[in-house]
Amino acid sequence: MMGGVLTITLLFCNLLLLLDPSLSHPLCTDSRAPFTLKTPLNFCPYNGSVCCNSTEDLQLRTQFQAMNISHQGCASLLKSILCARCDQFSAQLFRGDSISQPVPVLCNSTFPLNTSQSSSALNGFCSEVWDTCQNVSILNSPFATSLQGQSGVTTGSNFTKLTELWQSKTNFCNAFGGASINGSLCFDGGPVVLNNTGTPTPPNGLCLEKIGNGSYLNMVAHPDGSNRAFFSDQPGKIWLATVPKEGAGGELELDEANPFLDLTDEVHFDAEFGMMGIAFHPNFVQNGRFFASFNCDKIAWPRCSGRCSCNSDANCDPSKLQPDDDSSPCQYHSVIAEFTTNGTALQASLATVAKPSEVRRIFTMGLPFTSHHGGQILFGPDGYLYFMMGDGGGSGDPYNFAQNKKAVLGKIMRLDIDTIPSAAEISNLGLWGNYSIPKDNPFTEDEGLLPEIWAMGLRNPWRCSFDSERPSYFMCGDAGQDEYEEVDIITKDGNYGWRVYEGPNLFTPQESPGGNTSANSINAIFPVMGYYHNLSVNEGSASITGGYFYRSMTDPCMHGRYLFGDLYAHAIWAGTENPENSGNFTMNQIPFSCAHDSPIQCSSVPGSSLPALGYIFSFGEDNNKDIFLLTSSGVYRVVRPSRCNYACSKENATATSSPSPAPSSSSSQASWLNHPYKIFLLLFPSLSFLMLFSV
Repeated sequence: MMGGVLTITLLFCNLLLLLDPSLSHPLCTDSRAPFTLKTPLNFCPYNGSVCCNSTEDLQLRTQFQAMNISHQGCASLLKSILCARCDQFSAQLFRGDSISQPVPVLCNSTFPLNTSQSSSALNGFCSEVWDTCQNVSILNSPFATSLQGQSGVTTGSNFTKLTELWQSKTNFCNAFGGASINGSLCFDGGPVVLNNTGTPTPPNGLCLEKIGNGSYLNMVAHPDGSNRAFFSDQPGKIWLATVPKEGAGGELELDEANPFLDLTDEVHFDAEFGMMGIAFHPNFVQNGRFFASFNCDKIAWPRCSGRCSCNSDANCDPSKLQPDDDSSPCQYHSVIAEFTTNGTALQASLATVAKPSEVRRIFTMGLPFTSHHGGQILFGPDGYLYFMMGDGGGSGDPYNFAQNKKAVLGKIMRLDIDTIPSAAEISNLGLWGNYSIPKDNPFTEDEGLLPEIWAMGLRNPWRCSFDSERPSYFMCGDAGQDEYEEVDIITKDGNYGWRVYEGPNLFTPQESPGGNTSANSINAIFPVMGYYHNLSVNEGSASITGGYFYRSMTDPCMHGRYLFGDLYAHAIWAGTENPENSGNFTMNQIPFSCAHDSPIQCSSVPGSSLPALGYIFSFGEDNNKDIFLLTSSGVYRVVRPSRCNYACSKENATATSSPSPAPSSSSSQASWLNHPYKIFLLLFPSLSFLMLFSV
């Protein structure tokens, strides 16, 4: 009876394990991206993209030899199991934990399989291991404890055979077996091979409706799950808006005259400066905390004062910088400031305004030049704040900041804003403000790396997002220099190559006062998607705007694809991953048009049927997972394909549901702002128009 209970318990635990897999592209168990070896491994038979270096390969050989397995067939199976740590999909095989989980999930034919993995996984590898090794002595057996942490026998026993450790094959495979279900993977004795489902068919078109005339840089869904969202513009204002139901004919309800927060007195707004990002704490509904990322001028605002990013730690002398305008080096700063709604309403979800005073300064850093300083902030699924920072400007990153491990420029930073050190600790640790360092940031394995850094080698990351269904897919658009615009999957300790590479190509800088980095000295991670400037409608006018994985069912033919565009609105692309979870994408340029019944009529580009979007500044996502385009001509939403007469066999005529509406504000009014990078703004108040051009 106890054996039956144990079997049922283990089976239930195994199902729990498998029903909530860590869906992922190729990823190692330490959350780093696989890499290409310069010399082959000596022990494990893996090549190409792997998760083991020569040191780890030697450790696995030593572990295997210590098992002292006399049976050749069993020894071969155990070697393959140990070497699974080197597989480029090891994060999935070990369910992200190779420390407490000594073996990968073994393919078990008693579990139903899906089509995410090659049919070779049907062979019941777990049964093969039992049948071959059940009576073979294995010292320091990795099978003494199940994947759920339960022992087959009394802990501390000296048993070495599977038949001594587990009552039967059923018990053993309930403890260590699993299947390729819901996109997760299992180990079948060799490198993971995914099913290729053939060339994906791209959607026939992207249908848009215009719901607002205002021009905004950021959109964040209200954390309360309602149909409200926050919008911010580059000059420094944040608004709370109500988003109408798709297809209902309504417009965005946003009162321009009454912002949620007005920081225009603090924000320095000019060309590539302004409010670059907003983020709301995951527990905003309970604590009312939110954050703004903006630029300031230390001459105009006394509180705009911080350490220069060009400093001795980064082997940089600010006195030797040649400014790219009339300003002095590090006159302008990037700031992350915390604000609150506490005290403005009975609870944060009811607040319609925020307190204007800053709660605390999270980050302050002087900028060497006047461009390429990103500025987006967002909370990851881990609860930490991610801060996207460009290389600081200057053609070709002359000081090589993006490859400098002691510089925060050209990086993505990861900060803990829930644990605030004392002022003395901040000073002793050399932090840039009120935050602490997550214990699993990459610096713990790389002492030469600044502790804030999560990823490096970026030129100017412009619009990043986490996939709401697969959190390991952290996607960023990175603006190129002269040739290539790219989309990257950001991983822990990833180096994305700039300025050694621009996209997939080697880059030759015109000047190098900050020194050079050789291609052989880094394991560069190349883009998963991108496009060359010469493919632009206006050659040389190209600048990527990163987007989102489309997870709404409003357009079911777009579901699961990564949607992104170009600043100049000449193209929108959909990236389709094939095979799923492979990290390999096919991108297709998608026709787009405006619905004939759009709440606000769309104008057209002269001489074209394309809607006149102007410039695509950003993409946004609401709580329905609908996707929005934030452009210089207004706010657009992706809607049902049939509203533009695009064929989609998956479309359901039934309108999608919407969250319960929140109290509405008055109707929207027009506003203006300029794109934060690659363009200058010339404003003539008397003529009331904007002139924008590429730089």
